[in-house]
Amino acid sequence: MTTPFAPATLLGFDFGTKSIGVSTGQMITATAQPIAAIKANDGIPSWDIVGKVIAEWQPDLVIVGLPLNMDGTEQPITQRAKKFANRLNGRFGVKVALQDERLTTASAKEFIFSHGGYKALDKGKIDSVSAALILESWMENYYE
Repeated sequence: MTTPFAPATLLGFDFGTKSIGVSTGQMITATAQPIAAIKANDGIPSWDIVGKVIAEWQPDLVIVGLPLNMDGTEQPITQRAKKFANRLNGRFGVKVALQDERLTTASAKEFIFSHGGYKALDKGKIDSVSAALILESWMENYYE
């Protein structure tokens, strides 16, 4: 049973300048599934497509991956990911949280390769699997 504060449905975003991975997750199962990748132009997605995804899934909370260096310091893209998260909140009125995403892309590539070989390493698939890993990481931290 979820508490009144526990979000039931989540959307995860793996921000990138050319592609933004999207996933959905459920707190009841603490699992996430890749949905798709949205093309971006210098970090700016089609906000209409983002809006359709949000309208379709109606998330209680949106999690955006926060790209950090291995030592935990920020890198140039970190501020852009924060800006993207703020825009999600401002444009669509959704609650947004940030989640450390270190190593998610490497983990996504490893997962996809192990399930389909080199040919399966499609950029959109990597981004959406990364978004799912970001969501699952957030859920693991939520229950700690």
